[in-house]
Amino acid sequence: MQGNEWSLIIFTTVMQMAVGSFVILGGIHFFATRRYDTKAADALSDRALLAIGPVVVLALLVTFLHLGNPLNAPRAVTNLGTSWLSREITLALVFAVGGAVFALLQWRKIGSAAVRNALGLLLAAVGLVLVWSMAQVYLLPTVPAWNSPATVVTFFITTLLLGSLAVGSAFVITYQYLRGRGKLTDTDIQFDILSTTFRWIVLISLVLLGVQFVVIPLYFASLAQQGSAAAISSISLILNEGGALLALRLILLFVGAGIFSIFMYRSASNQAKTRVTAYLAYSAFICVLVSEIVARFLFYQSMVRIGL
Repeated sequence: MQGNEWSLIIFTTVMQMAVGSFVILGGIHFFATRRYDTKAADALSDRALLAIGPVVVLALLVTFLHLGNPLNAPRAVTNLGTSWLSREITLALVFAVGGAVFALLQWRKIGSAAVRNALGLLLAAVGLVLVWSMAQVYLLPTVPAWNSPATVVTFFITTLLLGSLAVGSAFVITYQYLRGRGKLTDTDIQFDILSTTFRWIVLISLVLLGVQFVVIPLYFASLAQQGSAAAISSISLILNEGGALLALRLILLFVGAGIFSIFMYRSASNQAKTRVTAYLAYSAFICVLVSEIVARFLFYQSMVRIGL
């Protein structure tokens, strides 16, 4: 792996996590404002929203490391009609700028809630289309290991899985900070929001974990059936040279999204165990984040071309 490929690993993983966080956070806020009052929901979600901004900026800055000449970066958006890469970059910029505007409006409560919700819904759609465009960039007929529906599916699994666990970590950090400073407007309501959020995050994580463990063997089976030298070479790179990394990736994924999530579900409803829930949330997020980075490393490592 060369340095510019590591920049792609960081960009795709981190940007997908940011999109997933925005979508999951929007869903949580939508339901929380309808079940409880808006002020209680905003207390937890607004600070989590602000945390997404630096993640997006980091992802965009890292992309410059992939360019031979960063001064040519503006040219990357000039082929929207024919290039998925141009669409990906353009959508990433729209999501970043729009997200910054939305965060400002939400934090300062500028404009009506209906306008902010409409903008948030639009940006969530932009983010999901961005993830779709990321996958389309790699659906190359000349690279069998990439040209698979599994690429699209796993990109969206990364988006929602990392996004949900990141939001869980952000919520528990915010809750502990506000409680420690005595700034919670209604402790019981906001703990109920936190507890309900964690239960849903755990359910999402377990479902996505199950989907991932179905997709992975189907992907290898499909690649093996192609029979081309490139497909066989790709499998060899993943299973032989990257066998230990693949095992590490699966173990971390199972531990983070599975075992830690189950324990987190059991402790989430007990206010006396908030600190335990916090440690479980952080551990689950870190395990899955490392797992997804390893998975993306193996993804790029599997690139073997057919022909030119």
